[in-house]
Parts: sequence; C-alpha cells; structure tokens
Amino acid sequence: MNKILILCTGNSCRSKMAQAYLQHLDAGLCVRSAGIRPASHTHPLAIQVMSEAGMPITDLQPHDVRDYVNEEWDVVITVCDHARESCPIFLGTVKQRLHISFPDPSLSKGTMKEQLAVFRETRDRIIQSFNDFYHQYIQDAHGHQKRL
Repeated sequence: MNKILILCTGNSCRSKMAQAYLQHLDAGLCVRSAGIRPASHTHPLAIQVMSEAGMPITDLQPHDVRDYVNEEWDVVITVCDHARESCPIFLGTVKQRLHISFPDPSLSKGTMKEQLAVFRETRDRIIQSFNDFYHQYIQDAHGHQKRL
C-alpha cells in the first residue's frame, strides 16, 4: 500500500480535493491531507464542487501536519508554495517529496458564480495533475503497482 500525505496551508480546499480524488481513483491508497496552519473547517465551495464531481469531502475535516510528522510516508506532496516553504521536518521516513502547486481558490473574489467557476477550475486542474501523478508514480499503463 502506498502512503501519501498532501500538504497545503489551511487544509480546507486544494489538499482536500486532491485527497478525495486519489481516494476515488484508488481505494487501496492510504491518502491523508494536512495543513501548516489548518483552518477550522473545509471550505463550503470545495465541498460543493467535489460533490458535483461525485467525490464528497464533507467528512474530511482539516488536520494539522504535526499529527503526521512521526509517520513514514511514501510520498509527501505540497500543493501550495507556502506549505512547501514552511514544510516541517518529518521525523519518519519520507521516500519522495513532490510539489504540485495550485492557486488558492479561497482567495477568489466576485459573485458566487464567479467564485464557483474558480473552484471548479481548481478542482479540474487538481484532478488532471493528480491523475498524471498517479500514473507516473503509482500505477503503470497495464494496471500494475509501481514501487516507490
């Protein structure tokens, strides 16, 4: 089983979307997400756009990265530049570190329709990027698991 930790600043949007997508793609993965400064709740628009795509994240509450620093991880992925810069030292083994950055949709301005469009665009970019990650690092074209 591959253990993957996805980090961002607040753990309320991007990392939750990536976690939900990877879990949806392959239930055999152990995927967790956390924040450097976790928010108090998952962003409602992130919940909405992931539900639209059939990947509910209602039950995925923000977690603090410190909850995971003593564990071993096959891959730790940062999805924002701040988390990458502030990433703590992991005391457990980390086999690979990756950075796949996305703009923070929670900073979008405008009408609800405009903000939803930004969240949907971010969701779609996350799905594409993590699909690419999955096929590059986790599973080959024949459905065989790769060893990280």
